[in-house]
Amino acid sequence: MDKVKSLAVTGKGGTGKTMIATLMIKILAENAKNKILAIDADSAMSLPYTLGMKVEKTVSEVRKGIIGKQQLKRQMENGSMRAFMREIISRGNGFDLLAMGRPEEPGCFCAVNDLLRYGIDTLIEDYDITIIDGEAGPEQLNRRVLKNIDVLLVVSDMSVRSLETAGGIMKVAQDGENGVLVRRAGLILNRARNDKPDEEILGKIGLDVWGRIPDDDTINSYDRSGKPLLELPDDSPCLEAVRQILKRIVPDML
Repeated sequence: MDKVKSLAVTGKGGTGKTMIATLMIKILAENAKNKILAIDADSAMSLPYTLGMKVEKTVSEVRKGIIGKQQLKRQMENGSMRAFMREIISRGNGFDLLAMGRPEEPGCFCAVNDLLRYGIDTLIEDYDITIIDGEAGPEQLNRRVLKNIDVLLVVSDMSVRSLETAGGIMKVAQDGENGVLVRRAGLILNRARNDKPDEEILGKIGLDVWGRIPDDDTINSYDRSGKPLLELPDDSPCLEAVRQILKRIVPDML
């Protein structure tokens, strides 16, 4: 099995994808040998809050600053893109965080976007793994972050509507629409209870369930109080469920 360098989490809004991405970062950061880059590619920018971090600068702010400024753009092209992108990074406890910020305003900024994405591709080379909290579809990752994703986790709750949305996301991933290449993909069921989702719907999605995250009152309590999920106790059922998922994907990093 090829080494996993990029892991993206996506799904319908409100299904818990940011929570799962946060817990993956927390678990992988326990191993001091892991060099981890977290990317918040969701314009809602929830990941810094669940990580308990303050972001000083986003990629979108950099984009806005260089549009129309040819001199700065030439400096970026001629200089070290890795060093430039590192100036935007926020430092966490055992990981780095890059926030994409708000999507671009109307207009064509293709050259700027390509330059920034090249910078992100270059930056990622410095890390063992990149965890991406994405918007509801891998096409957004292609547009804003990466063209290739080693592992895509699509998160769904137990509702039929959420599962159908997950199926649509999976179709985009499997068909390679919008130029994004996903090497492996799996479904994560969040807030799982004793009842099982409709097996017929799961069959239509056509993907294995890679993990089930239980409904956890502690997670709900942390969300209500704004407490960072990195402070979850080790005996959290959600934390253990995410650990089992990572054992399936990146066992060598635990």
